[in-house]
Order: sequence, then C-alpha cells, then structure tokens
Amino acid sequence: MIQTLFGNTEKKAGLFERMKEAVSRTRQNLSERIEEAVAFSKEIDRNTLDDLEATLIGADLGSATTQEVLGKLRERADRKQIRDVEELKRLLKEELLTILKSANTPPVERPAGVPEVVLVVGVNGTGKTTTIGKLAQSLRSDGKTVLLCAADTFRAAAIEQLEIWGQRTGTETVRTRAGGDPAAVLFDALQKANAHHTDCVIVDTAGRLHTKSNLMAELEKMRRTAQRLIPGAPHEVLLVIDATTGQNGLQQAKQFTDSAAVTGVVLTKLDGTAKGGVVIAIARELGLPVRYVGVGEKPADLLPFDGEQFVDSLFA
Repeated sequence: MIQTLFGNTEKKAGLFERMKEAVSRTRQNLSERIEEAVAFSKEIDRNTLDDLEATLIGADLGSATTQEVLGKLRERADRKQIRDVEELKRLLKEELLTILKSANTPPVERPAGVPEVVLVVGVNGTGKTTTIGKLAQSLRSDGKTVLLCAADTFRAAAIEQLEIWGQRTGTETVRTRAGGDPAAVLFDALQKANAHHTDCVIVDTAGRLHTKSNLMAELEKMRRTAQRLIPGAPHEVLLVIDATTGQNGLQQAKQFTDSAAVTGVVLTKLDGTAKGGVVIAIARELGLPVRYVGVGEKPADLLPFDGEQFVDSLFA
C-alpha cells in the first residue's frame, strides 16, 4: 500500500500540528463565525444555523455539501438537541467526519512480489509533477525503491521537470522523446521495474482537458499496458487538485474522475491560505478519499491525510 502508516504517537502529534497550520485560515474563520452566530441567541435554532450557511460555503464546502450538513443539524435543532456552542461544534465535526469516512476506500492491494503502479493525473498547473517528486522522496525515506515514468509526453517541459525531481530525490526516471507514445514509455518503465524488483512505479500523465476523448483513450491504453505486465495494475490512480482553486478545481476534477477511474486525491497548496473545506466537498461530490495533502514546497511537505486529524484541526 502506497500510503505510509504512522504508528508513532510523537510523529502523529507532529502531523497534527502541521495540519493545524495548513488549515489555520479556515479554522479561524469557522471559529469566529460560529461564535458570532450564537453570541446573541438564547438557543441554537434554525435561524442560528442559517447564519452559518455563508460561512461553510465560504470555507469551500460547496453549496450541496453545506445544505446536507446543515440539514442534519437543523433536525437536531428542531428537537432542541443543540444546547450550546460547544455542542454545535461537536455535532458539526461529526457530520464532516461522517462524509470523509463514507468516501474512505482503501487502495487496491497489489499481489506480493510485483511493483506497485501508481498513475498520477490532473490538470496542468495543479502541482502534479511536484507531487510525484514529493511522493518519491517519502517512499525512499521509508526504504522503498522507486522508479519514475515520464508518460506526459505531450508537454516537453513535463519530462524535464520530472527528471529534475528524479535528480533531487535520487530516483531514476524512464523517459522517451517529447511527443512519444505514453503507453510505450510505461511499458519500458514496468519492464525495468520487474527486472529490478522495484517496489513502486509512479507514472506522470498528460494534464490536458481540452482533448478529453484523446485523454480517455490514452489513459485506457496505458491501463491495458500496465495490466499486461503487472497483475492488478494500476493499483492506485491519484488525482491532483489545487486547493486554491476551490469549487472550480472540483469541477475540473469531476471530468478527470469520469475519464481516469480515479481511486484517490492529492490536495496540493493547502498552506494556510487556501480554504480547507474543499476536502469535504471532494469526499461528498466525488466520492473519493483524500490520500495526501501538500502543505509547502519542500520534499517533506506531503502529508498522509487522516480524516479525524483534519476535522479536529479545523476546530482545535
């Protein structure tokens, strides 16, 4: 399984602090607005919750997700089950965590003794290549062997950028010429990985949406190529989304989800200025788990995502 498991309590605490920093702006806005909404209310009722609607939408939960969450809370308010602000926060946390858990499907288990194959997809400019480099660094730090595959042959700069990350992380990159066949370079990479018993192959793919039918055909061809060489491949298809694009990015992501059989999301640029509620919207509207979040530019700034930690950090 590609996602690192953190059993160390001290390390978990460190990750929680970094997550708190990453969602600091969202947490501040939520806390302030919730306090304001209940400050002049003798009881928490539908009117109080109506005042929170703009806050949740502003945090990038999106309209549909906000209405779902508030609908559950309004039912409780009607039954006088929300006594004070702390109870409101607790119930709001429960609803958000329920949404995250509903989308938390595990990656496909790979057969023993074969490389894990991870396709990385997403719109150009979301931080896709940088994410691949960070992921390679994380896996190598855990003692795993990694091979990068430069299958975004549509954009020459993508190949060069991936090679730079390969050099930074000490990871070999398999490439072809710009404009070459992505499935062919994937075939070469998987053959190499099989021969050297590599633990993981991370595959960069084209990030263009304006030729959606070509993209779908290309990704399907790559999928067939992977399955011929590696049982069950690809074992993970990670969609990279830029947190700063909010609901616009979510709409683009829906197109990739339809085209690429995505299994998980990497949310980049969650660095304290973005609106972290998009994580909840992703889970509800795409039905996909967030696997990682990028919280900075350094190779170590890719954190494994933990739903409970994330929700706790919004209210800590």
